[in-house]
Amino acid sequence: MVSHPSNRVPDTMPKCIEAVLAHGGGIAQITPNLFLSRGNVASNRSLLLSKGITCVVNATIELPNFNWPHVEYVKVPLADMPHSPLSLYFDSIADKIHSVGRKRGAVLVHCAAGVSRSASLCLAYLMKYHRVSLAEAHAWVKSRRPVIRPNGGFWRQLIDYERKLFGRNSVKMVQTPYGVIPDVYEWERRNLAPYWVL
Repeated sequence: MVSHPSNRVPDTMPKCIEAVLAHGGGIAQITPNLFLSRGNVASNRSLLLSKGITCVVNATIELPNFNWPHVEYVKVPLADMPHSPLSLYFDSIADKIHSVGRKRGAVLVHCAAGVSRSASLCLAYLMKYHRVSLAEAHAWVKSRRPVIRPNGGFWRQLIDYERKLFGRNSVKMVQTPYGVIPDVYEWERRNLAPYWVL
Protein backbone atom coordinates (compact mmCIF):
# COMPACT_ATOMS: atom_id res chain seq x y z
CA MET A 1 0.00 0.00 0.00
CA VAL A 2 1.37 3.39 -1.00
CA SER A 3 1.32 6.12 1.61
CA HIS A 4 0.56 9.59 0.33
CA PRO A 5 2.85 12.24 1.80
CA SER A 6 -0.07 14.59 2.49
CA ASN A 7 -1.67 11.97 4.74
CA ARG A 8 1.43 11.43 6.86
CA VAL A 9 1.95 13.36 10.05
CA PRO A 10 5.53 14.67 10.17
CA ASP A 11 7.71 13.16 12.91
CA THR A 12 8.41 16.64 14.26
CA MET A 13 4.75 17.62 14.73
CA PRO A 14 3.76 18.24 18.37
CA LYS A 15 1.68 15.43 19.86
CA CYS A 16 -1.37 17.65 20.58
CA ILE A 17 -1.59 18.65 16.91
CA GLU A 18 -0.98 15.08 15.81
CA ALA A 19 -3.85 13.87 18.02
CA VAL A 20 -6.29 16.45 16.67
CA LEU A 21 -5.37 15.79 13.03
CA ALA A 22 -5.58 12.03 13.54
CA HIS A 23 -9.24 12.43 14.47
CA GLY A 24 -10.11 14.55 11.45
CA GLY A 25 -9.71 17.78 13.34
CA GLY A 26 -12.67 17.04 15.59
CA ILE A 27 -15.12 19.53 16.94
CA ALA A 28 -14.31 21.65 19.97
CA GLN A 29 -16.97 23.04 22.28
CA ILE A 30 -15.90 26.57 23.19
CA THR A 31 -19.03 27.58 25.15
CA PRO A 32 -22.39 25.82 25.61
CA ASN A 33 -23.59 27.40 22.35
CA LEU A 34 -20.36 27.70 20.33
CA PHE A 35 -18.36 25.03 18.53
CA LEU A 36 -15.20 25.35 16.43
CA SER A 37 -13.94 22.90 13.82
CA ARG A 38 -12.37 22.34 10.46
CA GLY A 39 -14.58 22.40 7.37
CA ASN A 40 -15.25 18.71 6.90
CA VAL A 41 -17.13 18.55 10.21
CA ALA A 42 -19.91 20.68 8.70
CA SER A 43 -20.68 17.84 6.28
CA ASN A 44 -21.62 15.50 9.15
CA ARG A 45 -25.33 16.17 9.64
CA SER A 46 -25.75 13.66 12.47
CA LEU A 47 -22.92 15.31 14.41
CA LEU A 48 -24.47 18.75 13.94
CA LEU A 49 -27.82 17.42 15.18
CA SER A 50 -26.24 15.67 18.17
CA LYS A 51 -24.60 18.94 19.25
CA GLY A 52 -27.78 20.98 18.77
CA ILE A 53 -26.15 23.11 16.07
CA THR A 54 -28.72 25.34 14.37
CA CYS A 55 -26.36 27.75 12.61
CA VAL A 56 -23.10 27.21 10.71
CA VAL A 57 -20.65 30.05 10.05
CA ASN A 58 -18.54 29.08 7.04
CA ALA A 59 -15.44 31.30 7.15
CA THR A 60 -14.00 30.24 3.80
CA ILE A 61 -14.11 31.12 0.16
CA GLU A 62 -13.09 27.61 -0.82
CA LEU A 63 -15.76 25.43 0.85
CA PRO A 64 -19.45 25.34 -0.04
CA ASN A 65 -22.27 25.44 2.49
CA PHE A 66 -23.90 22.04 2.92
CA ASN A 67 -27.36 23.58 3.36
CA TRP A 68 -28.79 20.98 5.71
CA PRO A 69 -32.49 21.47 6.47
CA HIS A 70 -33.24 23.50 9.63
CA VAL A 71 -29.68 24.85 9.76
CA GLU A 72 -29.00 28.52 9.06
CA TYR A 73 -25.82 29.31 7.13
CA VAL A 74 -23.70 32.45 7.30
CA LYS A 75 -20.82 32.84 4.85
CA VAL A 76 -17.67 34.84 5.62
CA PRO A 77 -16.03 34.68 2.18
CA LEU A 78 -12.39 35.43 2.97
CA ALA A 79 -9.06 33.77 2.27
CA ASP A 80 -6.72 32.90 5.14
CA MET A 81 -4.38 35.74 4.23
CA PRO A 82 -2.98 38.40 6.60
CA HIS A 83 -4.47 41.20 4.47
CA SER A 84 -8.01 39.71 4.44
CA PRO A 85 -10.37 42.12 6.27
CA LEU A 86 -11.74 39.61 8.80
CA SER A 87 -12.37 42.40 11.31
CA LEU A 88 -15.27 43.58 9.14
CA TYR A 89 -17.10 40.46 10.38
CA PHE A 90 -16.13 40.50 14.09
CA ASP A 91 -19.24 42.32 15.30
CA SER A 92 -21.79 40.69 13.00
CA ILE A 93 -20.57 37.14 13.69
CA ALA A 94 -20.27 37.77 17.44
CA ASP A 95 -23.82 39.17 17.40
CA LYS A 96 -25.07 36.12 15.44
CA ILE A 97 -23.46 33.67 17.89
CA HIS A 98 -24.99 35.57 20.81
CA SER A 99 -28.43 35.73 19.15
CA VAL A 100 -28.49 32.00 18.34
CA GLY A 101 -27.43 31.17 21.91
CA ARG A 102 -30.25 33.30 23.35
CA LYS A 103 -32.69 31.20 21.30
CA ARG A 104 -31.21 28.01 22.80
CA GLY A 105 -29.44 27.11 19.57
CA ALA A 106 -25.76 26.50 18.92
CA VAL A 107 -23.32 27.74 16.29
CA LEU A 108 -20.53 25.89 14.53
CA VAL A 109 -17.83 28.24 13.24
CA HIS A 110 -15.49 26.59 10.76
CA CYS A 111 -12.89 27.42 8.17
CA ALA A 112 -10.83 24.95 6.16
CA ALA A 113 -8.61 23.75 9.02
CA GLY A 114 -10.25 25.29 12.10
CA VAL A 115 -7.00 27.06 12.91
CA SER A 116 -6.98 30.70 11.79
CA ARG A 117 -10.14 32.34 10.37
CA SER A 118 -12.71 30.48 12.47
CA ALA A 119 -10.56 30.68 15.61
CA SER A 120 -10.21 34.46 15.15
CA LEU A 121 -13.99 34.86 14.92
CA CYS A 122 -14.40 32.85 18.14
CA LEU A 123 -11.83 35.05 19.90
CA ALA A 124 -13.71 38.18 18.82
CA TYR A 125 -17.00 36.73 20.14
CA LEU A 126 -15.47 35.86 23.52
CA MET A 127 -14.05 39.35 23.88
CA LYS A 128 -17.33 41.05 22.96
CA TYR A 129 -19.84 38.90 24.85
CA HIS A 130 -17.83 37.22 27.61
CA ARG A 131 -15.84 40.41 28.28
CA VAL A 132 -12.49 38.62 28.43
CA SER A 133 -9.20 40.03 27.18
CA LEU A 134 -7.69 38.79 23.94
CA ALA A 135 -5.01 36.89 25.90
CA GLU A 136 -7.72 35.22 28.01
CA ALA A 137 -9.85 34.43 24.95
CA HIS A 138 -6.84 32.86 23.23
CA ALA A 139 -6.03 30.71 26.28
CA TRP A 140 -9.71 29.70 26.55
CA VAL A 141 -10.00 28.57 22.92
CA LYS A 142 -6.53 27.01 22.79
CA SER A 143 -7.34 24.89 25.86
CA ARG A 144 -10.25 23.41 23.90
CA ARG A 145 -8.65 23.29 20.44
CA PRO A 146 -4.85 23.25 20.78
CA VAL A 147 -4.18 23.70 17.05
CA ILE A 148 -5.53 27.26 16.76
CA ARG A 149 -3.06 29.74 15.29
CA PRO A 150 -4.51 32.86 13.68
CA ASN A 151 -2.24 34.41 11.07
CA GLY A 152 -0.34 37.60 11.89
CA GLY A 153 -2.75 39.88 10.08
CA PHE A 154 -5.70 38.47 12.01
CA TRP A 155 -3.77 38.96 15.26
CA ARG A 156 -3.28 42.63 14.39
CA GLN A 157 -7.00 42.97 13.66
CA LEU A 158 -7.89 41.22 16.95
CA ILE A 159 -5.50 43.52 18.85
CA ASP A 160 -7.22 46.55 17.29
CA TYR A 161 -10.64 45.09 18.15
CA GLU A 162 -9.59 44.49 21.76
CA ARG A 163 -8.45 48.13 22.01
CA LYS A 164 -11.79 49.27 20.55
CA LEU A 165 -13.73 47.16 23.09
CA PHE A 166 -11.67 47.77 26.23
CA GLY A 167 -9.40 50.74 25.54
CA ARG A 168 -6.27 48.66 26.20
CA ASN A 169 -4.44 45.58 24.95
CA SER A 170 -3.40 42.32 26.57
CA VAL A 171 -1.48 41.08 23.51
CA LYS A 172 1.13 42.84 21.42
CA MET A 173 3.13 41.90 18.36
CA VAL A 174 6.84 41.35 19.09
CA GLN A 175 9.89 40.98 16.88
CA THR A 176 11.68 37.61 17.15
CA PRO A 177 14.43 35.94 15.13
CA TYR A 178 11.59 34.17 13.27
CA GLY A 179 9.61 37.31 12.45
CA VAL A 180 6.86 39.30 14.14
CA ILE A 181 4.55 37.20 16.33
CA PRO A 182 1.98 37.86 19.06
CA ASP A 183 3.60 37.78 22.48
CA VAL A 184 1.28 34.94 23.56
CA TYR A 185 3.48 32.70 21.38
CA GLU A 186 6.68 33.87 23.05
CA TRP A 187 6.63 31.03 25.60
CA GLU A 188 6.14 28.46 22.81
CA ARG A 189 8.93 30.03 20.77
CA ARG A 190 11.33 29.97 23.69
CA ASN A 191 10.56 26.33 24.43
CA LEU A 192 10.88 25.22 20.81
CA ALA A 193 13.87 27.32 19.77
CA PRO A 194 17.39 25.97 20.19
CA TYR A 195 19.16 27.61 23.14
CA TRP A 196 21.62 29.46 20.89
CA VAL A 197 18.89 31.61 19.26
CA LEU A 198 17.17 32.74 22.47
